[in-house]
Amino acid sequence: MPISPNQGSTSGGTTVTITGVNLSGATAVHFGSRTATITANTPTSITVIDPAGCGVVDVNVVTAGGTSNSLSFFYISPPIAMSIGPGSGPTAGGNTVTINGYGLSTANTVSFGSNSATPTVVSDSQLSVVVPAGSSSGSVDVTVTTTGGTTSPLSYAYVDAPTLVSLAPASGPASGGTAVTVNGTGLASTTAVTFDGTTASFAVLNNTTLVAVTPSGTAGSVDVVVTTGGGSATVSGGFTYVSGPGI
Repeated sequence: MPISPNQGSTSGGTTVTITGVNLSGATAVHFGSRTATITANTPTSITVIDPAGCGVVDVNVVTAGGTSNSLSFFYISPPIAMSIGPGSGPTAGGNTVTINGYGLSTANTVSFGSNSATPTVVSDSQLSVVVPAGSSSGSVDVTVTTTGGTTSPLSYAYVDAPTLVSLAPASGPASGGTAVTVNGTGLASTTAVTFDGTTASFAVLNNTTLVAVTPSGTAGSVDVVVTTGGGSATVSGGFTYVSGPGI
């Protein structure tokens, strides 16, 4: 006598189908000491709404002919989500985040606002999930749905990809040390600035301006790349290293 599904939330309300023989005219379906609500009944199947419960309980069917053998049903406690990291990423999505908590082993959906993704279960306390694209920049609620229910929300911030408009000055000595003002958009979450692949020290002034100090380089034009929580932007040949004089 199979039962499907064989697990559900401790709060009850799961639709469960039991299949077998001689099941017509069922008068009760017991989940442990509690009785389920029968919604459909044929000679070979019964559909019920399970009552609230906890742990593992025996399920049996009562008909005029007697009581059936028992099957096991597992009540799953509601999940708890405690943290998400990183807590921000590009509006385009595609990055992977980790969610930590409890009771996550039966997770089937992670919702980011109105969009959702299917997680990879690492353990009962951790999930890995590829973030879906967001409709716009800004914070959204993140919830995890498991067999036991849905978590309280965590916050995740979608960040627009940066753009670079200008660099001033656009040239400086190959020895480095030039303070370059970079203007653009989406620069507030900048995590790195590179000149020809070499990391530069920088300070973010606001969402549209940062100042970077050039590292030493080789004479010629080089690419400047700014990386933020929303992605990266490149100015090809945006800065020119100039060799110093010699006599």
